[in-house]
Amino acid sequence: MKRDQDRTPYLDAILKYVKDGTLSFHCPGHQQGKGAHKRLRDLIGKSALQADITQVLGLDDIHQPFGPVLEAQELAARAYGSDYTHFLINGSSSGNQAMVMAACNPGEEIIVPRNAHKSTISALILSGAIPAYVMPEFDFLMHVDHAVTMESVKKALQDHPAAKAVLLVSPTYYGFSADLSRISKLVHGLGKVLLVDEAWGPHLHFHPDLPLSATAAGADLCINSTHKIIGGLSQTSMLHQIGNRVDRGRLQSVLRIFLSTSPNSLLIASMDVARMQMATEGKKILSRAIRLGNYLRERINTIPGFRCYGEEIVGKPGAFDMDPTRITFTARELGLTGYEIERHLRYRHNIQIEMAELFNIVVLITIGHSRKDVDALVAALRSISREYQKQAPLPSPSIFFDRRRGRPVELPDWPPQRLAPREAFTAGFATVPLKSSAGRICTELVTPYPPGIPILCPGEEITQDIIDYLDVEMAAGVHIQGPVDPLLETIRVVK
Repeated sequence: MKRDQDRTPYLDAILKYVKDGTLSFHCPGHQQGKGAHKRLRDLIGKSALQADITQVLGLDDIHQPFGPVLEAQELAARAYGSDYTHFLINGSSSGNQAMVMAACNPGEEIIVPRNAHKSTISALILSGAIPAYVMPEFDFLMHVDHAVTMESVKKALQDHPAAKAVLLVSPTYYGFSADLSRISKLVHGLGKVLLVDEAWGPHLHFHPDLPLSATAAGADLCINSTHKIIGGLSQTSMLHQIGNRVDRGRLQSVLRIFLSTSPNSLLIASMDVARMQMATEGKKILSRAIRLGNYLRERINTIPGFRCYGEEIVGKPGAFDMDPTRITFTARELGLTGYEIERHLRYRHNIQIEMAELFNIVVLITIGHSRKDVDALVAALRSISREYQKQAPLPSPSIFFDRRRGRPVELPDWPPQRLAPREAFTAGFATVPLKSSAGRICTELVTPYPPGIPILCPGEEITQDIIDYLDVEMAAGVHIQGPVDPLLETIRVVK
């Protein structure tokens, strides 16, 4: 990295403003902490409140940057190997929405993996683009979707030759990545635009033992969640652009729609510093995280009843490479769901994991973890193993058991698409009981969260298999986002 990567222009501008002691007659109302309640001051401290400043003179404008924000974004672009980088303070969700709206006009087709994040589906609603869904590769051993394959993308492009763009999710929530280099060459060879949701890969570009980053693969646009793995504050993300296949002016105009006009200065400063940290010492601190991840995986695999997945998955369809800092494991042999493991860890051992679902648990090993942290998790899992090792294992993930109804339930196929997402979302609707909604067209997003992959999207037909699956998930304790009825007893369908 160039020597100027140790600079933090936006952070420096904030520090100067605070040091100058400028008398403020602008937002926010707490006036750099002077009007904040003691509870808030005690929580976040005097320094954070002093640095919570709006876009005043000297601190630049994130919508039309010309000063320290522009300098910070240019440093980030050089660090990530992009032509342009934009700071996002509405999370990678706004980045997915901006990518699709910048690349596609209403009525244009875009190839999208069906396991895309719900923000991508909302981007389809907002943009009016028409999805040509490509099915991800399902792993029956892990009970997860991997990325899409080169072959699947090639067939989708043959079936939809008018498609304007291809969107990939890589790496997935479970840490497995697509063959970005080959897919990039295929997509660009056909004159199409490549968009990559790389929310879970803000660290990939900074270590040779991690999967190839989207910018290194030549993606036209990609997003990284700066807060997920590296040192940004929550809600921070970056959108990187390479080349001119997507009009830069159009992208900037779209971003102005999605970005707040009152961006939090602390969020912007944290991206500035997170970039500096990765650019100047990323390889060193990521090496430690990789070692800890490999150590944790090895230790979990010595605990009776637990299985942690790793390199043995790499090479399967849709799992071209793997991020070793993402730890996915199961306790099926103990007869426990991921939700039950999460509750045990949180309420008995004071440990919070990243994500739980029916069969798997996901934990993150980041630049902030230590060997002591990892050993505490291993000890907690050993305690759970001793308590439940005589319990009957759960049935196979491909056919699991509904304990309430006393019968097996098969994993559902992805539902058929009957209307475009925007058409269904804006259509007149009727509210019907979920249990009697089979055959109707959904107008809502129904999303187990995390990981945030919709089980139903607007425009898709509700099937009985989907109803049965949601019934089991709800009984197991999944948190559902999207539908108007939070209990999912009813669902909105096209009238």
